[in-house]
Amino acid sequence: MRIFRTTVLLTSIAAPLAAQWVQYPTPGIPRTADGKPNLAAPAPRTADGKPDLTGLWDMITDAAVGNILVRNVGDLKPADIQPWARALLQQRAENFGKDNPHYRCLPEGPGYSTGTGMKRFLQTPAMMVILNEDLTFRQIHLDGRALETDPNPSWMGYSVGHWDGDTLVVESSGFNDKTWLLEGYPHTNALRVTERFRRTDFGHLEIAVTFQDSGAYSKPWTVSLRAQLAADTELMESICNEYADNGQQHWVGKASDAQKSAVKVASETLAKYVGVYKGQYLRGPRTVEVSLAGNALFVSVNGGPKQPVVPQSETSFSGTGLTYRFIRDDHGVATDVVEGHVAGDFKYERQK
Repeated sequence: MRIFRTTVLLTSIAAPLAAQWVQYPTPGIPRTADGKPNLAAPAPRTADGKPDLTGLWDMITDAAVGNILVRNVGDLKPADIQPWARALLQQRAENFGKDNPHYRCLPEGPGYSTGTGMKRFLQTPAMMVILNEDLTFRQIHLDGRALETDPNPSWMGYSVGHWDGDTLVVESSGFNDKTWLLEGYPHTNALRVTERFRRTDFGHLEIAVTFQDSGAYSKPWTVSLRAQLAADTELMESICNEYADNGQQHWVGKASDAQKSAVKVASETLAKYVGVYKGQYLRGPRTVEVSLAGNALFVSVNGGPKQPVVPQSETSFSGTGLTYRFIRDDHGVATDVVEGHVAGDFKYERQK
């Protein structure tokens, strides 16, 4: 096993418990003629006419620690990052983000705003409560109070909200500096976060998150994401510290190790690996899309950003914290790809 394959996704140390409620029909929601949830139905409203954001939401974002230095995040440019913050970002990318406080089962704080996974929103006229899979929660006060001016820095900070038409605007501050933004970006105690939530129809949320921290960034920057209503299921707990061995003792190596042992592979060979592969991962279906640009192969997982992988042999690639090994037919065309994790190898069949 090469050392740079040994970074593990959080899903391998935080698997949700199975339960019969994961397929329980959600009562009282609009449905189509065939009984499926009608996600395109009009958004519901509360008794006072405000949009009702209550529901179980599946958050969708393209953030990933493996590519944080090769693309712009939201409208943030490299020049907007303070030198100390960029150096720390580089260090975290090189180490595959293994020092992420989340991997030590600590709260993500402002990182929840742009994180993936399931979240349950509970809305009342005076407060919005957001419940997370790891048993943390947020309280967003809607009773007109001002944001705390002398906060005691905490993991989850202080949050107040108000309505701007049909958009809920949430202002948060008072975070400690122990957490990460977007799987690697640092922040200071001066961080202020502004979130804008808009329920466009029954099944979809549009979310824009703005981070403002003059100690780490020269200007505010915004990340857009979306959420889809998770109907006919329930929020299940996902705890990462219930086992004595969470795999972290295997987290060794650096991203640059892949480049040191790289080999050259002809573009004609790489072209035979391009395609879409699908299979089952720990928490559900997984799609791996392989593309070619110039003489470099890229991998996108479940519609996320394209990340470059480095050839270690004619069929094996690494560099994202995972490995990818292609299984070929007699003509050298890939039929399957095997994705290597510390948790094991997962084989995905080529679809096209």
